[in-house]
Amino acid sequence: MKFRRKAEATDTVADAAAETAGDAGAGTASAGRGAGPFDVSQVEGDGTDRADLGSLLVPAIADRELRLQVDEASGQVRAVMLAGSDGACEFQAFAAPRNGDLWSDVRPQIAEDMARRGGQAVEREGRWGTELVCQMPVKRPDGSTALQPSRIIGINGDRWMLRASFLGRPALEPEETPEWEDALAQVVVRRGEGAMPVGEPLPVRLPDDARRVR
Repeated sequence: MKFRRKAEATDTVADAAAETAGDAGAGTASAGRGAGPFDVSQVEGDGTDRADLGSLLVPAIADRELRLQVDEASGQVRAVMLAGSDGACEFQAFAAPRNGDLWSDVRPQIAEDMARRGGQAVEREGRWGTELVCQMPVKRPDGSTALQPSRIIGINGDRWMLRASFLGRPALEPEETPEWEDALAQVVVRRGEGAMPVGEPLPVRLPDDARRVR
């Protein structure tokens, strides 16, 4: 699998979307068996080669590049993204209560935060239930302001929630770009057995072959 390691200051668009995302689903968004995204227990022994990022396992996906946004000071992975020619999907897993529904609690908070920062978010029904279609003001390199569209979803799993932000065309034209949701559906979450506070991000690490990339 091909990796690209991105420095902290290179991804204004992804950062704007990532800062607003919450946790998973009241429409109701859930990772059902056979539907994806998957819990690691559902794919054990299936023979698929996946990039091991700790809490996230990502297979090679046609026409999508796996990118890791890394804090150069600490070496910690800040974001995981699948990127393509027409957009991107940034995602992260969080600890959740068993049989819980964090998305119902967090979704209104995301909308409120958007409004407080001069943006807006409206609800729509999608593949995994209720999601948010967002517009957020961002600064261009020349100092001018533009509205950055994103589409934020949450998917409940087995004591985890996967949050994803679609950027670019999959944010603006979800019905015309189902292959992006198909790509997200191939992601696997490894929750681990240890106790964690609800809403805490599950740890992500660089795979060995990505540590050498500069």
